[in-house]
Amino acid sequence: MAKSVSKEIPLAEITLRKYEKPYELKGRELIKKLCLSVGLLQPGDSRDVVVDVFQSILTAKKEMTSEDVEKAVVENRKRHKLPMLGIAPSNIRRQLKRLRDLFLIEKVANTYRITENARLTEIFAEKIEQFYLKTIVERVKEYFEAVQS
Repeated sequence: MAKSVSKEIPLAEITLRKYEKPYELKGRELIKKLCLSVGLLQPGDSRDVVVDVFQSILTAKKEMTSEDVEKAVVENRKRHKLPMLGIAPSNIRRQLKRLRDLFLIEKVANTYRITENARLTEIFAEKIEQFYLKTIVERVKEYFEAVQS
């Protein structure tokens, strides 16, 4: 009888980084630092289209389709004189999925919006801190206990 081997694929993961306080940051730079803080971007990563995707949804006055997001991203990158890298529709959809996986945005029918149209601090407290992070920490504690015994 073959033994089953547990997969080394995480059920959930989150990266959190601490940066200086956001006193002087505004607009795209502030959103970029938030994306770095929650692991959506890696430090020094030049492929930062997720910043434009998130900013587009944050500043939208209405729910957006993926095509709307794509157009807004192109405009945002032009406005900031950034290279048009990562703007393929497939990559925009991938970035939308990453934002959804972190509970920052949600899909309603075929449109995207900030989760429950809530404030970002509420989303972080309710969805990430109290739910996502809590379950990860509890599971890590179980591993510590198992190793200790």
